[in-house]
Amino acid sequence: MPRTKTLPDDKVLELALAIIHERGPEALTFDSLSRACGLSGATLVQRFGNKADLKQAALLRAWDGLDARTTELDATMPATPAGAIELLVALSGSYGGIESYAEGLLVLREDLRDPALRARGAAWKATLSQALSRRLASLPGAPEGAGLMMATQWQGALLWWGFDPAGKVEDHVCTTLTGFLAALVPDPG
Repeated sequence: MPRTKTLPDDKVLELALAIIHERGPEALTFDSLSRACGLSGATLVQRFGNKADLKQAALLRAWDGLDARTTELDATMPATPAGAIELLVALSGSYGGIESYAEGLLVLREDLRDPALRARGAAWKATLSQALSRRLASLPGAPEGAGLMMATQWQGALLWWGFDPAGKVEDHVCTTLTGFLAALVPDPG
């Protein structure tokens, strides 16, 4: 393959993320990325420094994408409890099947190991919790922190689905969160 003379960092990082998601974080090397993007290993080292910095840059790019998707969904989903479920179901669709979800857990391991990536996760938790809380505010008797409770329930639903991936993850999430809302604020009648 002829070497590409220029390729924007964003495109290089998308290719790096593809390697991480397809083969795991340890598969991302300057050599594997060089083969994927056509830039020389020396060019990639010059741009990203070392393997740890390259991996961090790729995963920060992934967080940028998740932040953008969350912002988009927050702006378009109804400001209702059903809208909270719709928002989380839409986010769940990005996980795909069980193999993709399992590989994503390896990425999560990298996020937990790196302070900058952990900070992005904490910031996203706050953003997502606020988006959910705004949608749950109309529930009579909804406890303070209901958005974080729902986000926590969602993450648990994803994990339990991973052990028994019968059906689509989106369907499992919808059913689980519908039950959660019913238990959170039972019908007083």
